[in-house]
Amino acid sequence: MYLCNLFYKILKNSQIMYAIVDIAGQQFKVEKNQKVFVHRLSAEEGSKVNFDNVLLIDNGGKVNVGTPSVSGAKVSATVLNHLKGEKVLVFKKKRRKGYQKLNGHRQYLSYIQIDEIIGK
Repeated sequence: MYLCNLFYKILKNSQIMYAIVDIAGQQFKVEKNQKVFVHRLSAEEGSKVNFDNVLLIDNGGKVNVGTPSVSGAKVSATVLNHLKGEKVLVFKKKRRKGYQKLNGHRQYLSYIQIDEIIGK
């Protein structure tokens, strides 16, 4: 029990920097060296991309909230690869009418790794 409490205190007091950033119309909470699946980006595999629409930065308890975005802040990332997500089945049915329709869909995704968070 003591080790669990000690581990919790260490994690709670650690200076983890994170940011909430808008990537391709979705908001993500990202940290350095984190890998994230996002909607397909137009960048090539292995290239670097910068995201300027940073909504919030937390630098070890010092929170900087943007209105609507933090000025001078950006998140840089590397595109690792492009892929398709898992198949999602869409089934439509109208009861007692004999109508059934089954459609499948696979979302195009990009797998990125966050390199650094630059903020004030």
